[in-house]
Amino acid sequence: MLVSKKDSGGNLFTDKEYKNFVLRFDFKLEPGANNGIGFHVPLNPKTSPAYAGKEIQILDDTADKYAKLQKYQYHGSLYGTAPAKRGHLKPVGEWNTQELLVDGNKVKVTLNGTTIVDFDMTDAKKNGTIDGKDHPGLKRESGHLCLCGHGAKIEFKNLRIKELE
Repeated sequence: MLVSKKDSGGNLFTDKEYKNFVLRFDFKLEPGANNGIGFHVPLNPKTSPAYAGKEIQILDDTADKYAKLQKYQYHGSLYGTAPAKRGHLKPVGEWNTQELLVDGNKVKVTLNGTTIVDFDMTDAKKNGTIDGKDHPGLKRESGHLCLCGHGAKIEFKNLRIKELE
């Protein structure tokens, strides 16, 4: 098990770079938790993994402090780029199972057996993202995976990565 401690931060990177893969993991949130799973991220990014690479949100959608986020900021969303379907997180304190599939321009996020994102990044790469910000990491085709610590306690277990051809 990996635990991101409350009030700690920083990113934990894989040694290896990945292009196309399936990442499966279980996670448990505390109230108000915020974290992320970065992919295609350079090892020493000069900016957040959400921009230097790509980031899938790991977030307690039920927290009052997140009630007014943009739709592309909620749990499972490809940050700034593709909103996730909401309502599939288990209650805070329970284990969730998530899968991230990255295959070329396709990004698919499955949470507790429900597909919450099924997105083709081609248009966002050409025409920009829905948050209107520069995401240079969209052009990256490979890079490191990273757990993006944002100062909340989050527990991860059963992390498994399978590379795709």
